[in-house]
Amino acid sequence: MVNLKNIEYDLRPLKRILERIKGYDFSACSDEVLRDMSKRLRERAMTGADEKELLPEAFALVYEAVKRTLGLTPHDNQLLAAAAMTDGSVIELATGEGKTLAAVFTAYLKALPGKGVHVLTFNDYLAKRDALWMGPVYGLLGIAAGFINERTDKAGRRLAYNADISYLTAKEAGFDYLRG
Repeated sequence: MVNLKNIEYDLRPLKRILERIKGYDFSACSDEVLRDMSKRLRERAMTGADEKELLPEAFALVYEAVKRTLGLTPHDNQLLAAAAMTDGSVIELATGEGKTLAAVFTAYLKALPGKGVHVLTFNDYLAKRDALWMGPVYGLLGIAAGFINERTDKAGRRLAYNADISYLTAKEAGFDYLRG
């Protein structure tokens, strides 16, 4: 049995990515310019640009969108967590350290190619809360988010699944998959 609490990771590669993200400054850009930049980034993603190449600019766009729409300034640990998630790692943040916000960076980047992203939450309340709370961030960048809970009807599910990013529980995703 592996004791996961003793596993350590070399964060130096992620810290280099963090420096690249912070190298962008979109604070002087209008909302329209941010949306246009996001559109161009999406076009690059859809034509096969490497995700690792897009990550710094994509995360910098989300960083600025978060500041404008939510009035929050993402912390380095949230950016590092998002970069690790993007790379396929499992991350752990304590309560209050911003898991919901960290997930937005990865979800946005993964949604750029237009294949849809599912963000799985612990319960229906969080699926709705997170989709509505983070919706303005995505909206500023031209990305649509939806949510599904146990009360969502068939038409509502279709709308949510057709959004760029869908928030739902693993239970709802599993039952929808089985329903076909």
